[in-house]
Amino acid sequence: MKTKKKMTLKFYQNLGKLFYAIAAADKHVRDVEFDKLKELVKTYWLEVDVIEDTFNTDAAYQIEIIFDWLNEEENLDPKACYNAFINYKNEQPHLFTANIKKLILRTGHAIAASFSGLNKSELIMLAKLELELKK
Repeated sequence: MKTKKKMTLKFYQNLGKLFYAIAAADKHVRDVEFDKLKELVKTYWLEVDVIEDTFNTDAAYQIEIIFDWLNEEENLDPKACYNAFINYKNEQPHLFTANIKKLILRTGHAIAASFSGLNKSELIMLAKLELELKK
């Protein structure tokens, strides 16, 4: 019998932190990066599971909500957001299946590449993420 991992709102909120960190790695989040994230949430993340938030909205939208909220805040450290995601991943390793890890990397690369390709700070963060997800 195969069981499906149950994601949580906190899972999606931490993904929002991670994707914000990737977009903000170069100290500036562009509209095209947020637009790419919204496209990927609709295309891929809504299909991950069926959980909803307290407003009966698919929980995957928490990715966008947290990303946007972090982007509105001033002087946020992308490394702190990245580290918060890594801490969560280490606390909840059972949620990070091979397919979820692939989707995380695909989303991160797409966000980073959406504005003038990948820059050095984004490449470094994505490389660190790939190493973390292989653990």
